[in-house]
Amino acid sequence: MDYAMLTGFVLVSGVVLAIAAQWKGWKPSLVVALAVGIGVRVLIMSLSAVDTWQPVDFVNSFKPAGEAILAHRDPVLESNGGWHFLPTIPYIYGLLLWMHIPWEIAGRLVTVVSDIILIPLVGKLAGGKDAKLRAFQYACNPLAILVASVHGQVEPVSLVFGVAAFIVARNARTSRPVRNAIIAGLLMGLALCAKSWPIWLVPGMLFFLPDLRTRAYAFFATGVAPIFFLVTLPIGAGTSLAQLPEVIHTIGDVRPIIGEWGWTPPFTGGHWALDAGLARIGQYMIYGTLLVVGFFWRRADPIDLTTALLLAFMVVTPRLGAQYLMWFMPFLVARPTRFAWPVIIGCSTWAAVGYLYLTQFDHVRWEMLHAPWALSSMLLLPVLVVAMPWGSRRKAPQSPTSGKVPSEPMAAAV
Repeated sequence: MDYAMLTGFVLVSGVVLAIAAQWKGWKPSLVVALAVGIGVRVLIMSLSAVDTWQPVDFVNSFKPAGEAILAHRDPVLESNGGWHFLPTIPYIYGLLLWMHIPWEIAGRLVTVVSDIILIPLVGKLAGGKDAKLRAFQYACNPLAILVASVHGQVEPVSLVFGVAAFIVARNARTSRPVRNAIIAGLLMGLALCAKSWPIWLVPGMLFFLPDLRTRAYAFFATGVAPIFFLVTLPIGAGTSLAQLPEVIHTIGDVRPIIGEWGWTPPFTGGHWALDAGLARIGQYMIYGTLLVVGFFWRRADPIDLTTALLLAFMVVTPRLGAQYLMWFMPFLVARPTRFAWPVIIGCSTWAAVGYLYLTQFDHVRWEMLHAPWALSSMLLLPVLVVAMPWGSRRKAPQSPTSGKVPSEPMAAAV
């Protein structure tokens, strides 16, 4: 990366501002938060667009998916095996390419706009007297900036719909429960259209709803958008009916790549590896751990439940890209726990080393440095564990739209 020093300076400055705002009790207006968030994201996107280094999947997977739509071909089958999701985002890629916007900007525009929209949504999710502070802190979040403006990964797109679904579902407690439940489900379905991982957000959304009836409406509404984008592939992407089974298989296929993060690098020496056995063990660990976490946090505020589920996922998953660490960020920023900032800073630093430092070297040197970097991720696992919202397990604190009750009792400490 050509602009690593400048990018790093901007990210560190954002962290300093976010922590200073907490310490000093600053509550910048939403206009200020948006101005900071837009300015930083557009600056880093502009630098990344003219950089000589571009993320491999951004060029070799995402761009072919958009080009396939532009040529009226299936984005899943025509993206060199790089696009394993529904065609929703490739439709946007194709539109931007059709408008002759250079890919280095077009591919990031989707994620940057989504991440900007997340700024007020995080404030709304937090609610109460800290809403403006939390929106500002998300505007300064270094990992979100890296994922959206440097990598162009689509996590912000999933999160913008997922967080919006939470806010609408919470509104169902006070007004128009069925209508809000249906809208929440439709929004969550759009989150799943971008990537498959928002399935872990569905329990929190459902727990926000007041009764079994509204939960049923939301649950079935969640399937509407994914089914729509799947069955309309022959119209929107030119997919033949004979190809649909292959598309479904490809979307459901998860390659057993391990060795990047957590407990698997010691087995691979910190290098990437295809190991179906360890990947399968990791899948069982995920399912078992999330069932346990779901049971113990079943009475917690749905935001805390979701934070606990996503942090636990990061601890036991056998495979992870740096963008995965963004999954829990809006929820942890909205309702921070006592160790929220050690997690935010630790995960952002680890990701920044990968994005800004390792990209300075050729492949041989990169591979040598990748091993200790991957192994170092083990140091973050206990931090993720202690940052879980342990104090909210027994009883769900009030979480109305007014947000009068603050985050976890120890959250005021930074």
